Amino acid sequence: MVVREIAIKPFAGQKPGTSGLRKKVDVFQQPGYLEAFVQSVFDTQDALKGGMLVLGGDGRYFNRQAIQTILRMAAANGIGRVLVGRAGILSTPAASAVIRRHRAQGGLVLSASHNPGGPEGDFGIKFNIANGGPAPEAVTEAIYLRTQGIERYRILDAADLDLDRAGERKLGDLTVCVIDPVEDHAAMLQELFDFDAIRALLGRPDFRFRFDAMHAVTGPYARRLFIDLLGAPEGAVVNAEPKEDFGGGHPDPNPVHAKALYDETVRQDRLDFAAASDGDGDRNMILGAGIAVSPSDSLAVLAANATLAPGYAKGIAGIARSMPTSRAADAVARALQVPCFETPTGWKFFGNLLDAGRITLCGEESYGTSSDHVREKDGLWAVLFWLNILARRPGETVLSILQQHWRRFGRHYYSRHDYEGVDAAKAQLALDALRAELPTLIGGRIGDFAITAADDFAYRDPIDNSESARQGLRVICGEDARLVARLSGTGTEGATVRLYFECFEPDPARQQDDVQARLKPLIDFAERCTGLRQQTGRAGPDVIT
Repeated sequence: MVVREIAIKPFAGQKPGTSGLRKKVDVFQQPGYLEAFVQSVFDTQDALKGGMLVLGGDGRYFNRQAIQTILRMAAANGIGRVLVGRAGILSTPAASAVIRRHRAQGGLVLSASHNPGGPEGDFGIKFNIANGGPAPEAVTEAIYLRTQGIERYRILDAADLDLDRAGERKLGDLTVCVIDPVEDHAAMLQELFDFDAIRALLGRPDFRFRFDAMHAVTGPYARRLFIDLLGAPEGAVVNAEPKEDFGGGHPDPNPVHAKALYDETVRQDRLDFAAASDGDGDRNMILGAGIAVSPSDSLAVLAANATLAPGYAKGIAGIARSMPTSRAADAVARALQVPCFETPTGWKFFGNLLDAGRITLCGEESYGTSSDHVREKDGLWAVLFWLNILARRPGETVLSILQQHWRRFGRHYYSRHDYEGVDAAKAQLALDALRAELPTLIGGRIGDFAITAADDFAYRDPIDNSESARQGLRVICGEDARLVARLSGTGTEGATVRLYFECFEPDPARQQDDVQARLKPLIDFAERCTGLRQQTGRAGPDVIT
């Protein structure tokens, strides 16, 4: 087998975003595009030479071809061993679990997460470091700088490997080990939760449960967990076969893209507990009869009930949330007398806090929650945690648990409005309009709320003192309310503007109001300051969650 060096020129725009490099499939299919990024990873990560790499993806279109290319490049660049999921499949949390359990030097995760798949859809790649988490900004910046000066990539001239059969095989000097993609992750989850109690709950004839895998990567994981290990009926896991185009759907678990599940549970009261996960298995939507749990509330409820799960029986060290996530978790942290950290959006910002033992639970408003068991969001972990709570609080429902939580801690009414595919220049103009007003807002009012602070969020990591600026515009009304505006870093077309609205209600008599109605003063204020609807010519947001 011959190692070839292929001359290439740098590609513009290979800078990783919030969670890796994401582009349309046809961009990645350009000759040398994927190779330039992967070679830049290998050139900058010296620990991989002679070391172990974990490799897998969510099964979307171009996943198999990309994995074969990366394996040949790994063989040509001196990687010692690659653990690859069977059929090229590894959910993002499972990849993190495999990296940690096998003490690999890093991993390449192929996914565009919740973005659509198929030939006309999106593709993505990111590098995870040895702790199992997304590479921090210093690492991604080094990779990006290398992409801008790259002149060649190295690849072994060899045929494709069989990835559908577990076991070891050689590719030049490289050892490739095809592994069961589910085993390590499932074993880890069994250590954290009371499977006997959950099995009894799912076995009750009056408990109606469903999990929607959205034809994405969690299908095999959900079947192993819920049906094989926990005894749920066969029909409890739906859309369980991963498909390259996610069955033509949009694998984003929210009331818009998982509408059938949402309607059946929340509007029709036909299920007691339902959940869904996204393309790569790191996000989760939690539903109960008559209620959709906001991700911010979910993090807070899990923290307040953590000791009900065996893996957290001794309590939690602390909580972290992304800045746009509601302050519901802060209230729980105060009651538990543990710290609550506010970080920029992006799971990579939780890594140092987790590694230092400063936090146990963490979450983002974008349907992501997890703990220190891995260094990624973990959709199935969150579903099992909720089932563990329900099993340990007999006679209660998702709705009653939420209502009790609000009575104790207060309710944080919360919503996110997304304007998708906006012309980038117009999106920037809208945010610049709000940014220009920030210095004049303090002392003003938004309806009944007095504005106490207005800024562009900046973060100093308490572990390594690294700094991240311009992480989102904030208008803060003390503990009463907040407005946040930022551009998303996960899209591939145009720009996505995200507006976040939050107000706090301590009075139980006023905790059952319509969310959008309670937030209307903040919503109207955001439009006055940004002119977003006028800039985009749209009557309103594309998605409200």
